[in-house]
Amino acid sequence: MSDKETKAIRIQAKRSHNREHSVPLYLTSSFLFENAEQARAVFADEEQGNIYSRYSNPNVDELLEKVCYLEGAEDGFAFASGMAAIFSSMAALLKSGDHVLAARAVFGSTHQLLTKVFSKWGITHSYADINAPETWEALITPATKMIIVETPSNPGLEVIDLEWLGQLKKKHNLILAVDNCFATPILQTPIDYGTDLVIHSSTKYMDGQGRVLGGMVVGPKDLIAEIRFFARHTGPAMSPFNAWIISKSIETLALRVERHCDNALKLAEVLEKSDKLEQVRYPFLPSFPQYELARKQMKKGGGIVTFAVKGGFDAAKKFIDNLQMVSLSSNLGDTRTIVTHPASTTHSKLTEEERQATGITPGLIRISVGLEGIDDIIGDITQALEKV
Repeated sequence: MSDKETKAIRIQAKRSHNREHSVPLYLTSSFLFENAEQARAVFADEEQGNIYSRYSNPNVDELLEKVCYLEGAEDGFAFASGMAAIFSSMAALLKSGDHVLAARAVFGSTHQLLTKVFSKWGITHSYADINAPETWEALITPATKMIIVETPSNPGLEVIDLEWLGQLKKKHNLILAVDNCFATPILQTPIDYGTDLVIHSSTKYMDGQGRVLGGMVVGPKDLIAEIRFFARHTGPAMSPFNAWIISKSIETLALRVERHCDNALKLAEVLEKSDKLEQVRYPFLPSFPQYELARKQMKKGGGIVTFAVKGGFDAAKKFIDNLQMVSLSSNLGDTRTIVTHPASTTHSKLTEEERQATGITPGLIRISVGLEGIDDIIGDITQALEKV
């Protein structure tokens, strides 16, 4: 871990003649050429150089170098948001007639892409049950091109065996894309298990302070080249300012993730004893259904805890409204603890049947455990539960 921590801090864009210690902001839309021949050579890819900040920028390049190192990837591209990264990765690599195999437990907007957007382009999909891996292979057809999963999933925290998944994708010569947002490269590196593309909403833990939007995809050079071509001509690139913010934030990512995880485990252990709750889920709780798998492929359990309040939506609403410190927001991965009610917010566009299939019950609460003192976090959540 120490090497990752050091590289996250020390990887830096080339210093200017001003010899700055902290990398400056490159807030420029375009870049100059010394002469016509240099301009021609750069546009012809005969000479390296920045052209336009929609294509590349020193702040974005620095961020990508850090994330590629942390994930063990060859190359990457940075996007304006996590969903831009997911959409562009799929749109760049899929064509009409292709089929996608997705874990049933995917983020609500990813579900909307599969069901409402890509379906218009003749791209089909099947959902697979994380808890029934023996059923996945039967869902793969000659048209299947990609597998896309989240692990741990949002919001159910279901964990997928990455080693098994890597073997499955290799057997059928598929592209495997893993959303690593919840774990971050500090807790797991899917490429080690045969994953091709690792996707992040860097809005979450990578920024970690609720300030900016961003997304990234990293992977092998050949696949990233196709994604870069698509993004270069469709325009969903990350801004230099956001890249500068997130790159600086990554310098403290390992420290923050460790505290998130420690706080989350302590909170989960307390909540498990509450008679107000039907279920508490956290990957590093021994009661978690995939506890052994989580311990095998994750260094710690992450910063998200979920639980179901007895009494359904009315009880969940009462719990939320009685919180005094914890924030009510749809975001996660912030320094501040955040509560979300997925059924009525982030996953509200799913049908009731679709929510039930992924464990999103009316009483389900997602807690993104922050960096506050753990006694303050536990105190606020338990006092709110006592009033339900």
